[in-house]
Amino acid sequence: MTNNDILKKLRVALHLRNDEISEILKLANFKASVSELGALFRSEDHPKFKACGDQLLRNFLDGLIIHMRGERDEKKDNPKDTKAKQNPQIKNKKD
Repeated sequence: MTNNDILKKLRVALHLRNDEISEILKLANFKASVSELGALFRSEDHPKFKACGDQLLRNFLDGLIIHMRGERDEKKDNPKDTKAKQNPQIKNKKD
């Protein structure tokens, strides 16, 4: 299965239009015009067919996560603090 096939199947499953896909890509800081996206969804024997690269698919999936879940909270917990919250005995230990 090619990246084009994966993108097509996601497009159909999520009922997305090319302009919506372009907006999702912008969420991942990746720009692709609607006409460029149209070339990805053409059949392989069409003269204007364009293969979907790994970078485009990766950025689409990253943007889709942001689109579906919302922006990621940049506040990151220290892994040691998280473990300490889960297990009070760790608080007493010093590294």
